[in-house]
Amino acid sequence: MKASQRNNGPRRIPRILASGALGAALLLAGCGGGDGGSEGDGERTARGDTTCDGRIEGTAHITVWFHAGPSGEYSTLRRQVEDFNKAQEQVRVELVTLPEQRPYNELVLSAAASGDLPDLLDFDGPRLYSYAWSGELRPMDSCVSDSLRDDLLPSIRRQGTYAGRLYGVGTFDSGMGLYVRPSVLKAAGVRVPRGIDDAWTAEELTGILRTLRDKGHPTPLDLGLVHTRPGGEWATYGFAPALWSAGGDLIEPGTFRTADGFLNGPESVGALTTLQNWVREGLVEPGKGDQRAFLDGRSVMSWTGHWWYPDYSKAFPDDVAIVPLPDFGEGTVTGMGSWQWGIPVGDADGDAVRRFLDYLLTPEQVHRMTTANGAVPATNSAVKLSSKYRRGGAEHLFIEQLRNGVARPRPQTPAYPAITDAFAEAFRKIMIDRAPVRATLDEAVEAIDKDLAAHDGYPPRSGP
Repeated sequence: MKASQRNNGPRRIPRILASGALGAALLLAGCGGGDGGSEGDGERTARGDTTCDGRIEGTAHITVWFHAGPSGEYSTLRRQVEDFNKAQEQVRVELVTLPEQRPYNELVLSAAASGDLPDLLDFDGPRLYSYAWSGELRPMDSCVSDSLRDDLLPSIRRQGTYAGRLYGVGTFDSGMGLYVRPSVLKAAGVRVPRGIDDAWTAEELTGILRTLRDKGHPTPLDLGLVHTRPGGEWATYGFAPALWSAGGDLIEPGTFRTADGFLNGPESVGALTTLQNWVREGLVEPGKGDQRAFLDGRSVMSWTGHWWYPDYSKAFPDDVAIVPLPDFGEGTVTGMGSWQWGIPVGDADGDAVRRFLDYLLTPEQVHRMTTANGAVPATNSAVKLSSKYRRGGAEHLFIEQLRNGVARPRPQTPAYPAITDAFAEAFRKIMIDRAPVRATLDEAVEAIDKDLAAHDGYPPRSGP
């Protein structure tokens, strides 16, 4: 599989927003997932926990696959592997160079079906639950020490947990909010929220947007509608928080038995109606142009994530602030989640994998990676090393949101691939085509509940 690693250059859609049918396909690759195995698995290692007992016999070799995100991110990991291998001799890590002709998700899918996944795999965090349910990942509880677990941000621990077991850990998380131009707001007589307890209400924001339009900013808000495409992840990551803030949801919380009455309930309908009304009034940058609405000054607010901070702050030095998303009725809510590391089914030495993960999660290495990609450091100790994210830093709001429960994970259910596909399509129709909100959400509910029925509600697996 030696070939040039894909290098798409800097991208403005981050790796947390990777999309596609991989999650659903892995459910099929998992051979049903309802039991601990299936016919045809004879050549595969029995599924079970990853065991870390503190012993590594001889020299252990592990293979690692990494999604090729921003070039600085991949090159940083490559240097981390080199430095790790030079620093000790007991574990040898091979960062596999994947062929550029096939998308990463397709490679993972093919490897899952044939039993050829690597010893350590990174994947988009909210897809973890379908992988765990299908049996493609092994629990790794014994491979994460209590001290490391305590150091991880609560959002990292939450995202990596399924059915009470830890299946994944990440070296970074994500942050989302409203980027604003304080000078413009003050000139318009608009207050600037101070923190998560001071968010604008959705009604208040509606008035602010009208005021800004009257002050000469024709489309004051950029919602990133240019990214609302079928199969994309931005709609779910970016705007499920509006539903949650209103008291709605994408699916029945906790039990995940149905989307009916939740995704199409009055709270969810109300939140998306508010967003659609902003579009109808012309207060939002249309989703048919480029990504430069905020940079070029067409918009003076941007509903987006941490990945835009470097460009925005460079474009407007000392005139960019990050404030919470609006409160649709039950407090501000934001998204969370990014890519995580997991251990696929196989015969990997758990302690060898643990040794490498421990290295990647040291404060210095987390800081090294998040300096390269701009993401939120995954550990409290690494946050202290970051001038942007520690207290007083320009992006500290993201830390507050992740620590204080303002950030919520996308639904932690194996049905997530079906949920996000259905919601993304509904959101596109509502915001771009201006389709009726309730009827469009009813269609999404029908698609989600059809997937749930096809998988018998995703019953718990009998094995680990």
